Amino acid sequence: MIHYQDAIFKNLSIHYVGNKHQDQYYSLGKSPVDISEDEVLPDLLLQYFFKPFAKVEEEYCFFHPNEDLELNVVYHFINSYFSNDGDFHSMSQELAKHLYEVTSHPNIKPGEMYITQVEDITFKGEDYEAIGIFKSENKDTYLKVYPKSENFEITYEQEAININKLDKGVLVLFHADSKDFKVFVVDQTNKQDAVYWKDDFLQVKQVSNEYAQTGNLMKVYKKFVQKDMDELFELEAVDKIDLLNRSLDFLKNNEVFEQEKFQEEVIGHPSAIALYKQSVDEYEKEFEVNIGDQFTIAAPAVKKHQNAYKSVLKLDRNFHIYVHGNRDLIEKGFDEDRGMNYYKVYFEEEK
Repeated sequence: MIHYQDAIFKNLSIHYVGNKHQDQYYSLGKSPVDISEDEVLPDLLLQYFFKPFAKVEEEYCFFHPNEDLELNVVYHFINSYFSNDGDFHSMSQELAKHLYEVTSHPNIKPGEMYITQVEDITFKGEDYEAIGIFKSENKDTYLKVYPKSENFEITYEQEAININKLDKGVLVLFHADSKDFKVFVVDQTNKQDAVYWKDDFLQVKQVSNEYAQTGNLMKVYKKFVQKDMDELFELEAVDKIDLLNRSLDFLKNNEVFEQEKFQEEVIGHPSAIALYKQSVDEYEKEFEVNIGDQFTIAAPAVKKHQNAYKSVLKLDRNFHIYVHGNRDLIEKGFDEDRGMNYYKVYFEEEK
């Protein structure tokens, strides 16, 4: 967990980045923005920039396909700044130019880009310096109501930024005792055309740790149950929900994940286990990750990804059945007279 409440701003620069594909341009701020004399703005900016990172668990690292890390533009400029104690604003301008160059998809929105340096960001009990890079793309309209002459006036402000809605951000933590950066990413848009933030601008990949392994396991298992198993088995929706629920029970009731134990207790069927192994291999190759045969289960990852596990049977527009427990207590059938499917549910008491 990242603690930002005691962080102190050292530098802040703001630029505007348009969409290159749309023949828009970028505009670079001529100098850093001084907020040292403002008593309110620093706290508002801390909330806007860093609150979205407070519960972020996924850690990333910079990389480059050619394996030469200096070819990663963001890493190069941030590393050069910390190594040589260079000019912060010049670094921020180069990062803005780089973002503009990779803003080539027609659907990417223009927006303000903020580059900041802060001290006393705390992660796992240690204090770090940090470079934060943020982009605001979406604007809101706000109403203002205030008293005036024993009455009230109302006005509005358009194209304003909601400090509770950061669109995109990256936090790069630096410690003097280590040359490695810890990288955390936020991308609230999460659209197909928005992968440029991680892939093209930052060029980062997920660090392999317990959180990543747990999350990747849950992703590949969900795909295995909902899609891959259809190759060999004709499963009812309730059977797929049961398989997902069994995997959640396993992850919640065990501290350590063991691949063979998981396969035997959760999947069971030999043909299904073979197909599952194939799904894992394909996932690891496609996303260049290693799930591993044994690792400590990360409870925060289970909590995050379990929301994507479907546990609801949606029956036309009339009923929703939530399936949480014993699969044997629900049966599916077909009523010949009505020409309709039905579910029979067994229970002891109504609550």
